[in-house]
Amino acid sequence: MANVRNAALAFIVPWPSILFYIAFLKLCHSSSTSEIWRWCWAHPIALVNALFFFNVDLLFWVISLLQNSTWLIDLYWTVLPVMMAHYYSTHPYSQTNLWRSTIVIILTWVWSIRLTHNYFRREEWQWGVREDWRFADMRRKYANNWWWMSFFAVYVSQQIFLVGVCLPIYAIHNSQHPWNALDYFATLVCTTGIIFAYFADTQLYNFVQKNKILRELGATTKPNLEEGLWALSRHPNYFGEQLWWWGLVIYAWNIGQGWTFMGAAANTCCLAYVTVLVERKMVAEKYREEEYSKYQGTTSVWIPWFKLKQKFDKDQKKH
Repeated sequence: MANVRNAALAFIVPWPSILFYIAFLKLCHSSSTSEIWRWCWAHPIALVNALFFFNVDLLFWVISLLQNSTWLIDLYWTVLPVMMAHYYSTHPYSQTNLWRSTIVIILTWVWSIRLTHNYFRREEWQWGVREDWRFADMRRKYANNWWWMSFFAVYVSQQIFLVGVCLPIYAIHNSQHPWNALDYFATLVCTTGIIFAYFADTQLYNFVQKNKILRELGATTKPNLEEGLWALSRHPNYFGEQLWWWGLVIYAWNIGQGWTFMGAAANTCCLAYVTVLVERKMVAEKYREEEYSKYQGTTSVWIPWFKLKQKFDKDQKKH
């Protein structure tokens, strides 16, 4: 019953923004257009922030207090960029190159489908069973203050990151600059990022499932994944995700909107911090501490590279 309720909730929650935007599109060209509709027409980025604040920050926050879980924002991280892509492409203020707009929207859908699929298979196709472990840790750490801190730590912060990383999509739908060779390069970078992240996440998922089976059989599990893409990078999924967002920046830079790199840069900094948290968590687990420390000494953090065996051996000899 909880699974069905959460699924229905996930489909219902974005409708306040959707209905508002539909009303805006119908009335923005009316002769009796009010000030609010004129403001919405003239300020597409401000409008998307207003919708995000009321529909996600406030509504999702209230739901999280009622459910004692922030699971919705984790799911909607995979959905909101698609919604923003269609918002920017259909906004009356937009002007686009058809090829660039179409390709970016298709790629955003592919990125979203990949990430949503990975989310649900990781959650065993359940809705809202658990929240992100980082937020769960914060919930335990801040206890009685988490109810109000979560509004800023989970929702307002996500607004900054999500609206920020989607700024190139806004720029793409605010220019009729002709398609050129750099657009092909941007498409290649975005596509490579999606494919790279897919295979990295799939290898991780298969590794986790195999360990789960071994535990059920009472056999010894493998502490670390060091095969496939994970032999070349400790976080190949993060590397693929960064390629995707910086590929969008290349589109924007190509049309003279390089300022939009700010969102991707902030996201990269955040992911670097998350990488530190993940690695601390891995090393803190006694059964994998030694193996993961060795893995850290021989394997690149993000960018795929050859094993650094000599470096690790030298470090070991020093000790």
